[in-house]
Amino acid sequence: MIDNPVVQEYDAVVVGAGHAGCEAALALARLSVNTILFTVSVDSIAMMPCNPNIGGTSKGHLVREVDALGGEMGKNIDRTFIQSKMLNKSKGPAVHSLRAQADKKAYSDSMRTILENTENLTIRQSEVTEILVEEGALTGVKTYTGTVYKCRVCVLCTGTYLKARCITGNILSHTGPNGLQAANALSDSLKALGIELRRFKTGTPARIDGSTIDYSKMEPQYGDEKIVPFSFCNASEDLDREQAVCWLTYTNPATHEIIRENLDRSPLYSGYIQGTGPRYCPSIEDKVVRFADKNRHQVFIEPEGNYTNEMYVGGMSSSLPEDVQEKMYATVPGLENAKIVRNAYAIEYDCINSLELLPSLELKKVKGLYSAGQANGSSGYEEAAAQGLVAGINAARCLMGKEPVIIDRSQAYIGVLIDDLVTKGTNEPYRMMTSRAEYRLLLRQDNADERLTGLGHKIGLISDERYEQFQKKMSLIEEETERVKNTYVGNTEEVQKLLEQYNSTQLTSGISLAELIRRPELTYEGLAPVDKERPNLPEEVTEEVNIHLKYEGYINRQRKQVEQFHKLERKKIPAALDYSRIGNLRLEAIQKLTEVQPESVGQAARISGVSPSDISVLLVYLEQFGRENVKPLSQLDFSAESLKKE
Repeated sequence: MIDNPVVQEYDAVVVGAGHAGCEAALALARLSVNTILFTVSVDSIAMMPCNPNIGGTSKGHLVREVDALGGEMGKNIDRTFIQSKMLNKSKGPAVHSLRAQADKKAYSDSMRTILENTENLTIRQSEVTEILVEEGALTGVKTYTGTVYKCRVCVLCTGTYLKARCITGNILSHTGPNGLQAANALSDSLKALGIELRRFKTGTPARIDGSTIDYSKMEPQYGDEKIVPFSFCNASEDLDREQAVCWLTYTNPATHEIIRENLDRSPLYSGYIQGTGPRYCPSIEDKVVRFADKNRHQVFIEPEGNYTNEMYVGGMSSSLPEDVQEKMYATVPGLENAKIVRNAYAIEYDCINSLELLPSLELKKVKGLYSAGQANGSSGYEEAAAQGLVAGINAARCLMGKEPVIIDRSQAYIGVLIDDLVTKGTNEPYRMMTSRAEYRLLLRQDNADERLTGLGHKIGLISDERYEQFQKKMSLIEEETERVKNTYVGNTEEVQKLLEQYNSTQLTSGISLAELIRRPELTYEGLAPVDKERPNLPEEVTEEVNIHLKYEGYINRQRKQVEQFHKLERKKIPAALDYSRIGNLRLEAIQKLTEVQPESVGQAARISGVSPSDISVLLVYLEQFGRENVKPLSQLDFSAESLKKE
C-alpha cells in the first residue's frame, strides 16, 4: 500500500507502444494534446514480434489509407524496407496490394526517433495496472508503482500483453512476445468495469540462422525494380536502393508425417491452449490436419534485417515441442542443417469483446476510454495502426468537444475493419481481406489519397502544403481524363499497326482514345505512340487516368450502390432505443440490437442475427415514430403492405 501516491496530469494517456499505440499517440500529440505513452519496454516500441513486413493483400490498402489520413506507418516502412513488391499485379487494380519486408530493428528505431521528437508527447516505461473511473467517466490510470496519472481520455493499445502466456509444447512462460513482461493486472481492472474480455491466441514460427541455410535448394524471390512508395509523400525514385532476397521452399510428406506423429504433444490438440486462434493464419500443424489432401505447403524464408543472420520461416508457425520443431524444420529443402535461433511459440492473451465499442472506438461503458488494435480482437500490424490512428483522432476530438470521425464502409478499408468489429464482432482474431469490402473497386490502394486526404486535412493531420500538392494531382487527373475523352484518332496506318501489335480489332472509323483504353488489351501507356498531344505527367497521374477510363462503367455502377448504402446509413436510430417495445421484431433481433445499439439502420442491417424482415419492421417503427414523435405501439402499422412499402 502506497501512502502518498505520486499524481501527474496529462490530457491523454496511451497504453502500449505497438503499432496501434504509436499511431494513437502521434495523432493526439500532433493535434496539440498533451499526451503520455506507456510501454512495458522502450526497446519494444513499434516492435515486430511476428513477420517483419508491412502490407500485403488488403493490408497494403490499410497502410496507404493511414498515410492519406496523416499517420506514420507508411512513411516509416518507406524509410526502412529491405524489399518491396506489389502483389496481385496480374489481377485487377482493386486487389493490387503493396508489401514490403522491413529491417525490423531499423523500423522500431526509426519510429522511436519520431515519437521522441514529437512535441506534446512523453514516453514512459511502466505498466498500467488500473483504469480509474468515476460515474462512468474516465479520470485517469494507475501504474504498477502506484503513481496516478490523471487524464481526460485514454487509448488502450495493449496488443497481446494482457495476461499473456507463451507456449511451446508443454513449456509455458507468463510473458508477452519475445519474452517481454506481460500485463497481468489490467484485465482485472477492465472486468471490474463490466467490460467483457475474450481469450485469443496467435503464434509465430522459429527464427533460424541464415548462415546455416542451403539456398541452392530454394527459389529466390526478388523485389520490384520500380518501387511504389507506401506514403503519398514519397516519390519512387527517392526510394531506389539495393534490395534483399527472400526465398521460397516447401514442406513435404516427411514434414507432415512428423507433425502427425506428434499431434498428441501439440498444445493445440491436447487442450493446453484455450484461446481461439486465427482461421486465416493457421499454424503448420493446423494446416496439415485441415488440409490433409495437400502434400506440401509454401515456406517463405525472409530476412529479419540487414545486420542480422536471423531468418523468418514464414508459413511454419507452430507451438509444437522444441525437439519436434528441430525434426520438422530439418525436413524442409534447404533447412536440413539449419540451426534454430528462436523457437516457434503460441501466445494466448486477453482482449476486449469488440461489441463493447462504439464506431468511434470509445468503450460504451466508460466515457473517454478508447481501445485499438489487437486489444479489440484484430490481428496484424496494419489493422492495429489503422485503429490506433482513428482512436487517437477521436480521443483528441472528444477533448475538443467535436463530433467523432466515423469512416464508413464506402470510404475506406479502415471503415470496413472498424464496422465489422463493432457491428458484427469477432470470435477469432480478425484479419482484413479484400473480400470483406463490398465496394473494393472504389477502395483501391492507388486512390487512398483521393478518398481520405481531404478528411485528413480537415482533421488537422495533413499540412496545407501536402493538401495543395494533392489538389494539384487531382486537377491533373481530371484535366487529362477529359482530354483523352475528347482526343480522336482515325484508321491511319500508324494506328492500325499499333492495334495489330496488341491483337486489338482494327478501326473502320475515328474513335476516342478513351474508348480504345477501355479495350482489355490496351492501356493509356500503350497508346502513347499515337497520342500526339500527350503531356508529360507523373506516373501516379497517368495510372489514375487509365483506371478511371478503363473501369468507368464498373466504378459508376458501384457508386450507385454506395448511394443506396448511404440512404440506410442516414436513417439514424435514437440512442438507447428500447427494442423490446417494437412489435413483430424477433427475439434474436431484439437481443442483438440491444447488445450492439446501432447508430443507423444501415449498421443494424449488418448485425448478425438481424434479418431483412426485422429491418423492415424497424424502418416502419422509425418512420412512424418520427412522424408522430411518440406514438403508441398499438397504433403502429406493421401490415404486410406497410412492410413492403418500406
